[in-house]
Amino acid sequence: MQARLGLGLSLSVIAAALLAACAGTPGASKDGMSFFVTSSGPGKGADLGGLEGADRQCQALATAAGAGNRTWRAYLSAQPEGGKPGVNARDRIGKGPWRNAKGDVIATDVENLHSANNINKQTALTERGATINGRGDTPNMHDVLTGSQPSGVFIAGNVDSTCRNWTSSTDGAAMVGHHDRTGLDESVPAKSWNSSHQSRGCSADALKATGGAGLFYCFAAD
Repeated sequence: MQARLGLGLSLSVIAAALLAACAGTPGASKDGMSFFVTSSGPGKGADLGGLEGADRQCQALATAAGAGNRTWRAYLSAQPEGGKPGVNARDRIGKGPWRNAKGDVIATDVENLHSANNINKQTALTERGATINGRGDTPNMHDVLTGSQPSGVFIAGNVDSTCRNWTSSTDGAAMVGHHDRTGLDESVPAKSWNSSHQSRGCSADALKATGGAGLFYCFAAD
């Protein structure tokens, strides 16, 4: 009797340990995730298929990671075009709060996101809970596409800052942020998560030239 109880207790302890290990494994459970940086883009530089295509990429990656029950939106702005008004990234992503794949709170609401947020190299994780190369790593991938001003609104004027509203993989340029909050100096833009500098172009090679890989932020909007 005691032997059987001892065996049962041991099995229970082992089972509990396995469940705990799985709970801490990236990709094991993403029910609480509401923010991530894409682990990959569509593969055409900054041509994401427009805002709709970028949203589909967010949804597909979240679904593959077990969080497809949320409505995912790309944090991207679009400039006025063809009589259509511009679109602000901050208006596309819901009200928050947002958490990464490990449960870390990224921001409590839209205002917090655009002021004292918790985005950095350790928290700006992919949908699988992996960190992304930053400045000093090889290759550097800290440029994240946003097309936005620091406040999260589109950039007005005649200068393309969205690679033709995310449909160009050749001409144009895109405003990017640094997910690791570091750059060539200690200036405010170098530390900006969403508005650091323009890319050199819209192709995959042009994005790589300044430290990017065509990645972007995704937020659960519901």
